[in-house]
Amino acid sequence: MIFVTPHWLHAHIHDAHIKIVDGSWHMPNANRNAHAEFNAQHIENAVFFDIDEVSDHTTPLPHMMPESAQFAKAVGMLGIGNQDHIIVYDSVGLFSSARIRFMFKAFGHGKVSILDGGLPAWLATDLPVTHDKTHITPCDYVILHDAKHLACKADVEAAVKTSDFQIIDARPAPRFLGEVDEPRPNLRRGNIETSINVPFATLIENGKLKQAAELQQIFKKTGVDISKPVITSCGSGVSAAILNLALEVLNSPPALLYDGSWAEWGMK
Repeated sequence: MIFVTPHWLHAHIHDAHIKIVDGSWHMPNANRNAHAEFNAQHIENAVFFDIDEVSDHTTPLPHMMPESAQFAKAVGMLGIGNQDHIIVYDSVGLFSSARIRFMFKAFGHGKVSILDGGLPAWLATDLPVTHDKTHITPCDYVILHDAKHLACKADVEAAVKTSDFQIIDARPAPRFLGEVDEPRPNLRRGNIETSINVPFATLIENGKLKQAAELQQIFKKTGVDISKPVITSCGSGVSAAILNLALEVLNSPPALLYDGSWAEWGMK
């Protein structure tokens, strides 16, 4: 299952193979510290997954997908095993949790669900949070295959020339249209040639992904054919995963995610 409700998680929170992951992350200009917020309050037994830390540090690009060995070590240190059902959430509702789920699925983890509505929905249901440190027992985590469903710059360059893939950009319209500066320095304004803008926020309502019929209409209205191959993009590969998630809900062919996104393509 792609989503679980707060009540479902509360009922299963002490099950042996349920592992809860707080995958909160915020834009550079948000002036928020996700790890500090996690330490102040989180769902019982949750561990914090830092997408900046668990990333490829050999590149200046932000939070690029790590190599399989690095990912396996980081996940094992969080006490997560291959047999576990991971429930990921974030403090916004639905934002970076989609990226965390994408990462685990890309490396072949079988059961990864998102807490529907995230921490705000949990709190709105009057379910408890804690600031107690979660006890972690590290374990061995085995990668089943190298990360799948990723696109590199060369893939996007080919897609621009051949139109074999639709390129969908999740950034807000003013950034896509080049009307405002990017939140990261030293990036041009604008968008990838031939790309289609589907701002991720249009797919979300009250911190939750909209219903399938609404999602279908949004993609149709913007000119996206959900039956054809797609490469998703955004500012740095985080909100693009929300597009992948929405397309998965609609049973579309698995979309590729351009990991470098505008952080790479928009370099001056």
